[in-house]
This record gives sequence, C-alpha cells and structure tokens, in this order.
Amino acid sequence: QVLLVESGGGLVQPGGSLRLSCTASGSFINISGVGWYRQVPGQQRVWVAGISSGGVTSYLDSVKGRFTVSRDSAENTVHLRMNNLKPEDTAVYYCGMGSSWGQGTQVTVSS
Repeated sequence: QVLLVESGGGLVQPGGSLRLSCTASGSFINISGVGWYRQVPGQQRVWVAGISSGGVTSYLDSVKGRFTVSRDSAENTVHLRMNNLKPEDTAVYYCGMGSSWGQGTQVTVSS
C-alpha cells in the first residue's frame, strides 16, 4: 500500500490561489494515474482533476481554466494548482492513486 500525504490547504480569500501537493512514499506515483477529489461534509467525494500515467490531464468543468495538475517526478509529488478560487471550492481535498488515499487537506475560500 502506497502512502499518500496531501499538504498545502488553508484559508484563502475569493480570487486567491493555493497549491496542493500529494507526495507518495515511493516513485510509483511517477508512472501512475493520480486523481484529485474533494468532499464537502454530508456530500459524496467528487472527482476534480487528474493526471494519467502518460501525463494527460483532465478536469471537472467547473474548475477548467482555474486548476492545473502537474507532476514533479524528482519529488514523487503531484500538485494541484488552484487559481481564482471561489467559495464553492471549499472542501477537503484528497488525492487518490489506485486503492490508496491521502488523509485530505482542508481548503476554505472565504472573505
């Protein structure tokens, strides 16, 4: 089982930016598909963005043009850059790879 650790969440004003990181315990993350998900209390976890094993990225329509997924192979890390954040982006964000999940990082967008 791969250990995934998310970081980078926090409180930001609307229009602000954050960069989330998902760091793996090994280098397998560099050749695997990785997804970013978010969950609001009382609701299901929702897929937000992902990067394939080949580096192809895909996004939920509501975050296209604002969120960017990238891979840093040297650091065994996948990033989620979030720009122009909106209050509706508030959630706990998780990264997932295969059957492995991180513990989540809270993102709160509020003035």
